[in-house]
Amino acid sequence: MDRTIIDEYERGAEKLRQALYNLTREDLLQVPSPEAGVGKWSIQQVVIHIMDSELVSADRMKRMIAEENPTLIGYDETKFANHLRYEEQSAEDALTVVELVRRNLARVLRLLPESAFARKGTHNERGVVTLGAYLKATVDHLEHHLKFINQKRERMGKSMW
Repeated sequence: MDRTIIDEYERGAEKLRQALYNLTREDLLQVPSPEAGVGKWSIQQVVIHIMDSELVSADRMKRMIAEENPTLIGYDETKFANHLRYEEQSAEDALTVVELVRRNLARVLRLLPESAFARKGTHNERGVVTLGAYLKATVDHLEHHLKFINQKRERMGKSMW
């Protein structure tokens, strides 16, 4: 496995911080119109979703590292968004959680032998996955959402610089 993926994983939190630069609470809560083609969630909802996903992903990766073929349980992201009051949470706190989780888990990942990245877990919906593949999927998940955050910013006329 190319271990530079660990650096990408850790840098993801910085990319998220940059994507939120200079946005007001009103900006974060702005829900795009369906015809905008930038997703249905506000930036706020996306950020809280990312935090929730990071917490779940870190737990799953830790289980793959520490346990033999753990069961990895899925969750319904829409139900989380609908019931966990995403619009009333703090995007700044969520960003801090993402930064800390990624920084701490990256330390662990760097210490693992190469063989650890072939360790497996079984997702109850997706089947068998390796630690290395799951790490890559976690990096890709954040990149996917950063694209939508940046598109939402553009539609609001909020340049990154």
